[in-house]
Amino acid sequence: MKALSLFSNCGAGDVGYKRAGFEFKVMAELNPNRLSVALANHPTALGVPGDLRETWRTVVGKWKDAEGDQRPDLLAACPPCQGMSTARGGLGRHDDATGGGRDPRNLLVVVIKAVAEALKPRAIVVENVPAFLTRAVPDPATGRPISAALLLVEALSDDYEIFSMVADLADWGVPQTRKRSFLTLIRKDERGLDCHEGVTPFPRPTHAADWNGKQVTITESLRDLAAAPLDAADARKAVDPGNSMHFVPVWDDRQYRMVAAIPPNSGDGAWKNQQCSMCHSNTPDLDAATCSVCGEPLPRPVVLENGSWRLIKGFRTSSYTRMRPDVPASTVTTASGRVGSDKTIHPWENRLLSPYECAHIQTIPLDFKWGDALQRWGHTKLREMIGEAVPPHFTKMHGDAIRAFLDADTSVSLLPASDRRVSKARGQLDKASQIGRSAGRSLTHES
Repeated sequence: MKALSLFSNCGAGDVGYKRAGFEFKVMAELNPNRLSVALANHPTALGVPGDLRETWRTVVGKWKDAEGDQRPDLLAACPPCQGMSTARGGLGRHDDATGGGRDPRNLLVVVIKAVAEALKPRAIVVENVPAFLTRAVPDPATGRPISAALLLVEALSDDYEIFSMVADLADWGVPQTRKRSFLTLIRKDERGLDCHEGVTPFPRPTHAADWNGKQVTITESLRDLAAAPLDAADARKAVDPGNSMHFVPVWDDRQYRMVAAIPPNSGDGAWKNQQCSMCHSNTPDLDAATCSVCGEPLPRPVVLENGSWRLIKGFRTSSYTRMRPDVPASTVTTASGRVGSDKTIHPWENRLLSPYECAHIQTIPLDFKWGDALQRWGHTKLREMIGEAVPPHFTKMHGDAIRAFLDADTSVSLLPASDRRVSKARGQLDKASQIGRSAGRSLTHES
């Protein structure tokens, strides 16, 4: 089966669909460096670099040049999710369409719509954060509040059956908490729809408690990888000479002491550190930045400002915090190289996770071709590619589920339409629709 990919990143997520039998013929990505990695792993694909708002017609043209009038069996799209975050300044409340429209990335579904209308793929997949279903943005045509997901659904619902899901990918054996939303659209003329009543083109969970499964913990995942121990104390201990992907940042003495003071396997944060590194006295006051006895800065997240130490402003429940060893890893993000990001500290060693470990937790296969990405663009860019990938362990199963619909194959275990993950997504889309209708009535009343 033949496919095309929009917002391809490094192509890691598409590896799963490839293993399910989808051969990518065209891949489009804003960043040419990421695209080069994607094409190395999908050698039969033609690449289209650049902003898809300007290049989507080139995507359509390249597909038609290569495949003629044959429709894609799959269009896979993972538009950027950063603009969906309500934590970002200037974007307003979740239901503030004006604020949501300030980030143009929130309306990139119009590109997916345009390509879908031009090529009429048999199936479409769109992955994003859960807020994708509900985050208000202005409809480009009318200005009314609508979510990006609902905008796409309304545009394509005449020709496609719409299936949606909000889920934690840990329920499918991905060894991290990774909550995501998915839209899967199947053309209404596909015969597989008739033999799949009551189920969806999503795989049945394999590791979910409500399906008699057990999630994979970070300890199990790291022990399976069996990477060499590292230590952020100095450059020699922070690198595995035999593995160029297995390395971590080196910390200065104060930052290292702060992390070392967090008990191994505790899942605690440095905010709770009480013992002074200098005089070894305890300071129970969790709002204190300095030792109550000697006045030296505590091994907590502190900063020197105007001659005085104060605690850094941050989320005390997640920043500067070790991952718990008995649950899946925290979400691998683009900021996995920052000690102050969300639960990025190794459960028992005094360091962050290495790119090698992050890729493993993202279920990116060991034979994935990174080429010279690390040497050319540095570890931060590498971590960003890893953090933005859709785990291919899941996309392989998702690809199998989509093929079950396209092939009218009833042997694949599929997620029932009554499952809570489907019901939750449906409810969120309904909520987004109600907000749009209310705004429409308000605009009519004002006029």
